[in-house]
This record gives sequence, C-alpha cells and structure tokens, in this order.
Amino acid sequence: MTKQLIAIASANGFVAVTLGAFGAHGLEQIMAPDLLNTFNTGVEYHMYHALALFGTAILSLHYPGEKLLNVSAWLFLLGILLFPGSLYILSLSEISWFGAIAPIGGSLFLAGWGALFWFAISKRSPRK
Repeated sequence: MTKQLIAIASANGFVAVTLGAFGAHGLEQIMAPDLLNTFNTGVEYHMYHALALFGTAILSLHYPGEKLLNVSAWLFLLGILLFPGSLYILSLSEISWFGAIAPIGGSLFLAGWGALFWFAISKRSPRK
C-alpha cells in the first residue's frame, strides 16, 4: 500500500500546484475576488492534505499494513475530493449549493487527523 499512497499523494500535490497556478494566472482576471478566494482556499487545503497523505505513506514504511494509517489516508483522500473539490466547483460554476458539501469534506479531514492521532498514541515505535 505504501507505493500506492506515495503515488496518490504525489498526484494530489501535482494537481494542487497546477490548480494554484491556474487560479493565479488564469482566473485572477476573470473571477470575482470572493470566488477566487474560495478557489484558493481549496488549493490550500488540497496541498495540506496531499502532504498529509505523503506523511501517512512515509509512516507506512515503518508500520506496514497498519490499518489506522490506511484509514487516515482514505479519509484524507475522500476529504480532498469533497472539501477542495466542492470549493473548486463552487468557484468555477457559481452554483452556491456546492458550498454545502465542503463541511462533509472538512469532517473527513478531521476524522483522518483523528485516526492519525489514535495511531500515534496506540502504537509502539518499530523495532530497529
């Protein structure tokens, strides 16, 4: 699962940087400032959680097959799809009800961090 997590994390980092550049260079002149701010919030949280996915991948090198790490990674990935994803769609389409999806993604982020916390307090250091 480690190799897949690294691939998923790096793909999400790539997408976050690409969308950030798109927002800064392609949308700045054509999008209302409040919508651009919403778009950029999506980019920020996308990158933070791409890095969180990468962190779970690194941890899984030392704790192979650890279920709490896998749970955390999946929650981060689903959170990315729903939180930044809904903000991107809201910003680009101006369909306001997409904003109602963001809190679900935020809750998934919180659950992912909670699973990572539970892993941290419940596991011993790996033997060397």
